[in-house]
Amino acid sequence: MNEPQPTAALFVGMQGSESVVVRPELTVRHHKPDMPAVYGTPMMIYLMEVAAANAIHPHLPAGWVSVGASVNIRHLAATPLGRTVTATAVVTEIKDRLVSFRIEAHDGVRKIGDGTHARGVIHLATFEERLEKA
Repeated sequence: MNEPQPTAALFVGMQGSESVVVRPELTVRHHKPDMPAVYGTPMMIYLMEVAAANAIHPHLPAGWVSVGASVNIRHLAATPLGRTVTATAVVTEIKDRLVSFRIEAHDGVRKIGDGTHARGVIHLATFEERLEKA
């Protein structure tokens, strides 16, 4: 018996977002004291990944999640402490279990990042079983 494709309920154009206030622990200085106290690139990429996951997770079957597969990001501008950064993601393509996104981040004043991202849709229990055997 063929199981339905876990991405069957997904479609191009789906959107997700996630926001965060830039706190000291999200700055480059927190990890490297001789650097500026601005929002760190890895934190921005993580926020973008969460926005992408938010776009599709509510539509995946029970027991299925998505994991990051690729990122291609530009960090365009520095964001100081206290600003709210919002990442948005739009589904641009679905191929089997790989979902592609166009992503952006804004800090309330300007666009601070953009790029593309892909997430693989996996069955969590099966994935974890494979990890235990690795």
